[in-house]
Amino acid sequence: MSIQIELTQLPLPHIEFGSPGNFSDPKTGLTQAGPFDLRFGAARKTYVIVGLVGTSEMVKTGKRWLEQCRNMIPSEIKGSTQYMDFPGFEPVFRKSLVLGKQWTVEIDDNKLGFALAKDSKTRFEEVLDLYAQGVERLADNTENRPDIVICCLPSAVVQACWSISKSLTSRQRRLIKKQQAERDQGQLVLPFDNWDVEETEADLLNRDFRRALKARAMKFRMPIQIATNNLLTDLPTNQDTATRAWNMSVGLYYKAGGIPWRFQAEGPETCFVGISFHHMKTSQHHFVYSSLAQAFSTFGDGFALRGDSIAWNENQGRNVHLKEDQASKLACRVLQEYRERTGGNPQRVVLHKTSRFDEVEREGFRRAFHEVPIVELINIMPTSFRILKYGTYPPRRGLLCTVNKTTTYLFTTGYMPEWRTYPGPHIPAPVRLVSNNGADLHRVASDILGLARMNWNTASINNAHPVTLFFSRRVGGIMAEVGENQQPLPSFRYYM
Repeated sequence: MSIQIELTQLPLPHIEFGSPGNFSDPKTGLTQAGPFDLRFGAARKTYVIVGLVGTSEMVKTGKRWLEQCRNMIPSEIKGSTQYMDFPGFEPVFRKSLVLGKQWTVEIDDNKLGFALAKDSKTRFEEVLDLYAQGVERLADNTENRPDIVICCLPSAVVQACWSISKSLTSRQRRLIKKQQAERDQGQLVLPFDNWDVEETEADLLNRDFRRALKARAMKFRMPIQIATNNLLTDLPTNQDTATRAWNMSVGLYYKAGGIPWRFQAEGPETCFVGISFHHMKTSQHHFVYSSLAQAFSTFGDGFALRGDSIAWNENQGRNVHLKEDQASKLACRVLQEYRERTGGNPQRVVLHKTSRFDEVEREGFRRAFHEVPIVELINIMPTSFRILKYGTYPPRRGLLCTVNKTTTYLFTTGYMPEWRTYPGPHIPAPVRLVSNNGADLHRVASDILGLARMNWNTASINNAHPVTLFFSRRVGGIMAEVGENQQPLPSFRYYM
């Protein structure tokens, strides 16, 4: 039996910045055209107030790092388009960094030492309290509130508190490990697979300090950035200084209220929505899957909404689906939040999911989006499909492969001509694209490549997944920390 393969190389997605121009790399676009929100004119602030929370020594280290980022930092890697000099925060973002004692909270070394000397669960909670109280103090400064708070964690906190085991019954642990083992045995596991966008059963076993602190800071409506010595200091094992400055500055700028860039989506005004599920333990000590929608408009802003919960089933694996009313309710909330942010409904809604939409879900989404002219339901799924080619490098990123006119694969990683290299360690793995309603998969694939460049937590462009799905695991973990009785804030700035 012959196999028919059609290959189409999609063009590089362009992203928009403050001034007109075609750019595919955020570093080049920011340097030459400035951030996208320059287009907002007089409504745009010209400074970013940064708060700091940490021990005396770590606060000093944080201030030194921010002072360093005010100035040009040459790249240590010469002759590479992947690594660029960092011009300095103000030349890049056209805003100044503002620091001061009034936006600094120093954690007492003795209190921290006493907390670190206790058992793991008590230590975790007490250190979390110390940092959360510092954030709260800065957030309560209503007259001159910082735009963002950097929580500087010393190595002792990272080593002792970064992750602890959750309080689970022995039965719950057995069920989780059993399900994880069964899932791993039932799938093809390849050393170059990198499909970790959604939670796994192992995530139920441990608690993460970073997620817990972000959830606590959300109560005070304060976005935070967590900084360790891996960011703040030049160590032999760290990234070069310019790369760290680029990545930190982009994340800080977005969390502080800016919009660094947006991608150029062709066609009508679109709302892109990722549908996923995360685990949560209720007050009755039952596990549930809680639905999650991550939505992004073509205007450049993002928000996350927690939907209804589904009972956790040890035999369910990742095959989780919403009921019709649950899908409809979540979709209506997405539209409501979108209207509040943009002033009207989108003309097109694109839903992304890593597992198949069943008919019940499709009907619920169709009912809620009945006033939207174009609704597309797209599955973006991992696959064991690979392509090998002659030559030094693998297939280019953006290669669209259709097999027998029925099955479509998209390489979201691969050789990158703008860097003149392939940045991955193994054979690039494409994703499989499936549409149940006849969507134009060339356009769908172009959107996915553009959304993969909407990770405002880094200046890199080698992200493999669209932003609608990329942060599912992180956002879900923070929402689980918020708890079942409190509604998480929607702005994406609290989760990145």
